[in-house]
Amino acid sequence: MFRGWLRRKFQIPACDGPAMRYHPSSRENLMTLRAAKMAMVFAVALYYTLLVFNNITDYNSNYQFVRHVLMMDSTFPGNRGMWRALNQPAAHTIFYLSIIAWELVTMILCWWGGLRLAQALRGTAVVFNHTKRIPIIGLTLALLMWLVAFLTVGGEWFLMWQSKAWNGQEVAVRMFTVIGIVLLLVAQPDTEEQP
Repeated sequence: MFRGWLRRKFQIPACDGPAMRYHPSSRENLMTLRAAKMAMVFAVALYYTLLVFNNITDYNSNYQFVRHVLMMDSTFPGNRGMWRALNQPAAHTIFYLSIIAWELVTMILCWWGGLRLAQALRGTAVVFNHTKRIPIIGLTLALLMWLVAFLTVGGEWFLMWQSKAWNGQEVAVRMFTVIGIVLLLVAQPDTEEQP
């Protein structure tokens, strides 16, 4: 009775049209959440595609970054960790190629995972949840790259944090955070009745 009076008093249309209905577990809203998860996986795949493209087409720029981090030539003068430095060009090349390979595998898994999510978009929650396996592996591999290769090995072992010129920690933290949020979103279980 009170709602009817409010609608008449303030000329609020009745909520009987499809545009006026909202229910968190409606089929449309389930598709929206699933589409958001799929889109985020594709966004990470695109990022890694550009990362691999740049590392291959502008090989020397990023190779120099890896080389200087491994040589530790811009860390604090006289630090006691210089015994860790790798000055052999072969080691620089191996490190750099392994990073590119890691990025390539991550890129492939994210594209493949995004396509699988697209195929399962209108399926049941069980099918959609099962399909998340590949994108979760790809996103986890991406997180491990930033955490292990850049923050742990580069940042702590090779003391990259001491360098003003060759310090990739800010980018690593940013990408770890972005990809971590995407992984948390994708990993949220889908149900037929979303809360």
